[in-house]
Amino acid sequence: MRPPILRRLFRRVASVAVCGLLALLAARPVTATAAQAAPAATGLRQVTDFGTNPGNLQMFAYTPDGLPAGAPLVVALHGCTQTADAYYAHSGWAGYADLWGFDVVFPQTTSANNSLSCFSWFDPAEDTRGRGEAASVVQMVEYAKQTYGSDGRRVYVTGLSAGGGMTADLLAAYPDVFAGGSVASGLPAQCATSQAAASGCQTGPQKLSPSQWGDKVRNSYPGWTGPWPRVAIWQGTSDYTVYPANATALRDQWTDVWGIGQTPSSTSSLPGNTTRSVYDDASGRPAVETYTVSGMGHGLPVDPGSGTGQCGSTAAYFLDTICSTYHTGVFWGLDRGTPGGGLPAPSGLAVTGVTSGSVSLAWNAVGQAASYSVYRDGAKVASTTSTAFTDTGLGAGTSYRYTVAAADSSGTAGALSPAVTATTSGGTAPAACFTATNYAHVTAGRARTSGGYVYANGSGQNMGLYNVFVTHTLRESPAGYFVIADSGCQAGSV
Repeated sequence: MRPPILRRLFRRVASVAVCGLLALLAARPVTATAAQAAPAATGLRQVTDFGTNPGNLQMFAYTPDGLPAGAPLVVALHGCTQTADAYYAHSGWAGYADLWGFDVVFPQTTSANNSLSCFSWFDPAEDTRGRGEAASVVQMVEYAKQTYGSDGRRVYVTGLSAGGGMTADLLAAYPDVFAGGSVASGLPAQCATSQAAASGCQTGPQKLSPSQWGDKVRNSYPGWTGPWPRVAIWQGTSDYTVYPANATALRDQWTDVWGIGQTPSSTSSLPGNTTRSVYDDASGRPAVETYTVSGMGHGLPVDPGSGTGQCGSTAAYFLDTICSTYHTGVFWGLDRGTPGGGLPAPSGLAVTGVTSGSVSLAWNAVGQAASYSVYRDGAKVASTTSTAFTDTGLGAGTSYRYTVAAADSSGTAGALSPAVTATTSGGTAPAACFTATNYAHVTAGRARTSGGYVYANGSGQNMGLYNVFVTHTLRESPAGYFVIADSGCQAGSV
């Protein structure tokens, strides 16, 4: 393995071969007219303290004024030679964030990572779970959830070209983070796992069967059985930078993951010479959609104008055909405000009983609800068809926060109920101290993993990477509540 500095240098030099066609296309940018003016770039704010940032990325965010907590989150990845500011200004995501009410994070890579500022969709050290740029993006999501109150059930990722390739990799590596994705002129997940293979993917990906493509997703997070992200795929028929065969491979990959075959459930014609093909899941809900734009080259489809279904402004790689952002947002349900087609929040959530290790809850029924999702401290712990639930296996003398959402027949949850807090019975146990590796803490149930990082149960403190090399001392008091105590731990040391 190359030392990190040499690996970065190799990537910068070799990336010219991967992205050279993009550089040529960038030579003739198209200037937006006054009528097509994008939102002012002053609305984009850089965030510098979002995490350890193993991928050396920059985070920019757009947060509409007055947006309440619990709104969706969209992560938008630029293409080669682009910037977060350009993607913000021309893609149309900021306008729909204002209209529909959601936050947007724009990750940015630079020439320090890649000579043409491409996201490294072809490098396993950067695009796999818990590593590099992929881990940095997930840290941005965690920051948004904690700082803006973004709804962790409604996090979506989209990207163009190299950003599209990274989007597919993120969806494969983090199906527990992203509810949906949109790949524009991009590559299937894990199409290339080396610099040498990257160019071959762009001009014609490997000729694999749908199940082989699907295995690349399944192997990105072994053991995950769903739910899988819902994926939109955008491709121009005259794209000679990332060839249309990639859209076919993406379709094969994600329909296989969903287990729904490659024959569309329906097709329709849209503006801009666009054909939409829809692939429904077993419940009849769209799981994968492809948008084929006849005659379009390499870029993100936009449609400048004042209509609700129009967006963006033209520039290099922002091509005047159809507003892909609008149709992607509708596909994800961002225009509905709440998931589940607007199922209301259950009323009357109350604690009906506690023991030293359990909490019992009850709530009022919601019309048209097929089931209910129960969340403890923000994490889903159960799905039930009843309007009552008992949560077991809890720590004595510990407080827990619960919310409930009604789910429709497809299993999609609606709005969350107001939270209630319950404290289990039992005296406060003596403080106990545990010194171990992060891996051992997780195995023993004192901590949990998320995005390749370890967090102490109870306090939620970030303990660093999930591995056997990082060691911490945790102090437990009360039972089930752990805090980092590396500087010293008193009484009851274990």
